[in-house]
Amino acid sequence: MINNTISRPVKIWLFIGVLMVFVQVVIGGITRLTDSGLSITEWAVIQGTIPPLNEVEWIEAFDKYKIAAKKQYETLHAGMTLPEFKVIFFWEYLHRLWARSIGFVFIFPFFYFLFTKQLPKWLLRRLGIAVGLGALAAAFGWIMVASGLNDNTRTWVSAYKLSVHLIIATVLFAHLFWTWLMARQPLSTDQHLKKYRNLGWVITGVLLIQIVFGGLMAGMRAGLIHPYFPMFVKGSQLWAALSATEVINNAINYEPAQSVKAFVQILHRGTAYLLSALIIYFSSQLFKNQLSPQLRRANIALLIMLGIQFLLGILTIINCFGKVPIAYGAMHQAGALLLLACLLKVSYQLRVNN
Repeated sequence: MINNTISRPVKIWLFIGVLMVFVQVVIGGITRLTDSGLSITEWAVIQGTIPPLNEVEWIEAFDKYKIAAKKQYETLHAGMTLPEFKVIFFWEYLHRLWARSIGFVFIFPFFYFLFTKQLPKWLLRRLGIAVGLGALAAAFGWIMVASGLNDNTRTWVSAYKLSVHLIIATVLFAHLFWTWLMARQPLSTDQHLKKYRNLGWVITGVLLIQIVFGGLMAGMRAGLIHPYFPMFVKGSQLWAALSATEVINNAINYEPAQSVKAFVQILHRGTAYLLSALIIYFSSQLFKNQLSPQLRRANIALLIMLGIQFLLGILTIINCFGKVPIAYGAMHQAGALLLLACLLKVSYQLRVNN
């Protein structure tokens, strides 16, 4: 059993970390949707903290973008002015600056809490894993950006590397959220429902797979292939796209391949239905039992968030005419993390105390 010796400041610090990672993932989604990810062409961990400070430096940064992201610039932004470049630069810069801020918010309180002996061994171990995941997310973030630079065949970064970057960040969020739950509520009062634990973890796995599919949807702009709901509305258009070329042969060079994007959209939509059915079944089974107040609230929140997320998915897809809608797309990505948090909160109540 975890000894509940965690001080209130440490709990607040952990929750701030969860919140900051959540915001970071949302900013990353906006960065992707605004085609901003390639605007900064170098990975300067220290020097990159300071943006261009004068007109000469801004022109130099813009020129580097025109060369390193030539395909994107000529395809999407050929008529871009310097003020317009500053807008896309802002989102990528904010994404990187927020990541650095997470590091500072972590490191200084960490040493203080360590010095004052407010961090038990179990928490130190989990924080070590969080640091590793954060470093991995940062490193893969640059690998992702580099995939779209100096490559005249790419308009954007690799959707596959984007999805890996997204899932690492998602796992970091989940890990920190679970750590905060452990610090906040060390004991469970719903152990009599532990038979549902495995189902909860299966659903969590399906949700993580769905988030990967969501990353592919965004990275490939696959929503533009068939912006209709339900799927059978103008369904012949989707099936025509699916059969336009071979999916397997075009999986790597997917930008001109309609079939790959159609396949990804079908996977994402199909998994959404599967996930919804699993969550509804899971929640309904739990409601048949006597639940603690924490589990009842978490179960209700899970169902509400599922409905909101499903609606956001519909709104995103039906507004994908010509361009993925930034507001709906960002809210849909944020909704995925909130749905994951609700699911983890339910699963946490089902755990067995150690």
